[in-house]
Amino acid sequence: MIGSALRDGLSSFLAIISLAVLVGQVVVLVDAAMRREDAYRAAGKLTKPGWLIILTVAIAANLILGLLFTIIGVVVAMVYWVDVRPALKEVSGGNGKSGSNQGPYGPW
Repeated sequence: MIGSALRDGLSSFLAIISLAVLVGQVVVLVDAAMRREDAYRAAGKLTKPGWLIILTVAIAANLILGLLFTIIGVVVAMVYWVDVRPALKEVSGGNGKSGSNQGPYGPW
């Protein structure tokens, strides 16, 4: 009885963690997709299509293949988030969108 409840609780906990990882990976994929292609080259990082393919494969592997690939997917997403994203933001001048903080008559 207690073993069954513990197993169910652990299973629910892992499902919540897995969902959180999936959401995080999707956020990273969307962020990578919204960055400009030339920013990747200017930052000296892998190309935009390269990152999009890697992140998409990591998400698919997470959904289809399970725990080991979830861990690999987390590592891939974290490498993008802590290494590539800051470099892209620095090259792009902020949020990665062209003309960030620019109005029709200058900065705002």
